[in-house]
Amino acid sequence: MNSLRPAPLVVLAAAAATLGGCGFNTIPTNEERARAEWANVQNQYQRRADLVPNLVRTVEAAAASERGILTEVIEARARATSVNVTPETLNDPAAFQQYQAAQGELSQALSRLLLVVEQYPQVQSNQNFLTLQSQLEGTENRIAVARRDYNEAVRVYNTSLRTFPTVIWANTVHSGSDRLPEFTATAEAQAAPDVTFNIGGRDPSQPTPPGAAPGSPPPVQPAPVPIPNPPSAATPAA
Repeated sequence: MNSLRPAPLVVLAAAAATLGGCGFNTIPTNEERARAEWANVQNQYQRRADLVPNLVRTVEAAAASERGILTEVIEARARATSVNVTPETLNDPAAFQQYQAAQGELSQALSRLLLVVEQYPQVQSNQNFLTLQSQLEGTENRIAVARRDYNEAVRVYNTSLRTFPTVIWANTVHSGSDRLPEFTATAEAQAAPDVTFNIGGRDPSQPTPPGAAPGSPPPVQPAPVPIPNPPSAATPAA
């Protein structure tokens, strides 16, 4: 009689197959993938933040009169790196929106800086600047890809919380699983940057000083812009 009873391992294997087939593991699997994609997003944003100090120093060396935009970039970087959303706290909508807004501000500040330096041939011909610009462009592309992959992973995960048969587990065993936020186009990203070119360090609305050539810089250059180094907010990729 005992030989007819199924072995415990066989019962467990059959139960696992049954649960797997009805989507029992789908929700946690999708959630883990979304959180891993988020870690990649943060790594790419941190890569960009790491390029900013050298970029600012390089531009400042040849266009120190653009103190306003340089300071704006530095401050935007400080705000962007001070907001930390870990994979474990990703389901906090307020923190996510703060992070997205801070990164958007840095994107806009960098866009304005690159537009301004187009008016400085000495910067455009600087090999260090060209290298940093290329690295920044590559990083922006990686950020776009990472955000796209994260949004897709979140879409799949959020869908599994409200569709059959996984919605059954979402309302029972996995009732603690919350929807995750997606990246959206910010108002800053949709608005064209308002750039005022300060060629040669002189306000173009003011008359040229007596004896100075048109577009010549003022006799006294402003002091170098200090570059803070806030703590890194990067999260290692899963």
